[in-house]
Amino acid sequence: MRLCHLASVTLRKKLVWVGVLYFAQGFPFGVAIDNLPVYFAKHGVSLEQLGLMSLLRLPWTAKVLWSPLVDRFGDRRTWVSACLVAMAALAAAVPFFDPTAPTALLWIVLFAFTAASATQDIAIDAYTIGLMSPGEEGAANGVRVSAYRAALLVGGGALVIVAGTFGWPPVFWASSAILLALAALARRSPALDLPPTRRQSWWAPFLSWLRRPGAPAVFFFVLTYKLADASMGPMVKPFWVKSGLTVEEIGLVSTTFGVFATVAGAALGGALTTRWGIFTGLWVLGVAQAASNLGYAAAAYTGAARPAIYAASLLESFTGGMGSAAFLAFLMNICDKAQAATEYAFLSAIFALPAPLVGSFSGWLTAQIGFAAYFTFTFFLALPAFALLPWARRWIREDSQ
Repeated sequence: MRLCHLASVTLRKKLVWVGVLYFAQGFPFGVAIDNLPVYFAKHGVSLEQLGLMSLLRLPWTAKVLWSPLVDRFGDRRTWVSACLVAMAALAAAVPFFDPTAPTALLWIVLFAFTAASATQDIAIDAYTIGLMSPGEEGAANGVRVSAYRAALLVGGGALVIVAGTFGWPPVFWASSAILLALAALARRSPALDLPPTRRQSWWAPFLSWLRRPGAPAVFFFVLTYKLADASMGPMVKPFWVKSGLTVEEIGLVSTTFGVFATVAGAALGGALTTRWGIFTGLWVLGVAQAASNLGYAAAAYTGAARPAIYAASLLESFTGGMGSAAFLAFLMNICDKAQAATEYAFLSAIFALPAPLVGSFSGWLTAQIGFAAYFTFTFFLALPAFALLPWARRWIREDSQ
């Protein structure tokens, strides 16, 4: 197998592969999170069983537990393509089960699908870290967020529309065909040269990375950088509903237009992070990201007029895309290429942790103090991350800046 020397691969080619791989990462997530609930609800499955579908998300939360396997064994491209082929077979099998009375075997098939998706996420994240050179992460994450969002649109909303015209079996078979095509593409991506000795002894390097100077502060920074977003998110849609907006308005402005705003923000944020460097991108784009929460607070304080809510939604999506591009560039940058699967999965678990925790009490607190005060409160949750930026800066490698 011919190995890739990074100097021989142009940034443009790297970004093409980043786009392909993150489309592959987002597509099965869209199928699992957006399609399956609609599929089963349309077939009369009980609310209790629909609620249990949240357990299908567990592999994405727990993937850090098996991420060392991806670091230690095999080629990361092989992991990606194998997972895509497995998901293609599993998706094609779904229509052969009775959706009105899901059996244990069907739930095993669905759980295997999300486990394969989570595993390919580990490999794709690690591969991308190995592919990009220091200073290129900003551009990569602009493409990454855009491709992932596009995949969610295809794997989620677009295929639901197909179901309305052609029925559900063609949806799953079309998904299977797309996954197989992505598997074939993934096999054509450049092979990366990773030090075999480092890969064979992953535990000691990982512990050394965890013990780097300032590690507790850096990990707390990772925990808190998106905390304001995670805190506001669960109350946004209830705010829209309480303000009298229709389902069509919510779907069009918040979901559809919001995706395009996020993509535009991610593209701009990636370009700015590449130009300014990761540290400057983190604090400048992070300030914009946090300030957007005040847009929702202002909309609530001023009577929740439709134009104000629309503006707040698009501003939040746009600045969230910018902040995500800088933040993901930081996470990629601080991971060691040889141990990227384990380290990035560990960081992913940290920054994903606040969402279920704050979501569990956000409704109670909003009921006590109101939407306007709650949205203002979430802005202040962003501030601890800025206090930790000096420690985060020490971990950044920006040789090409």
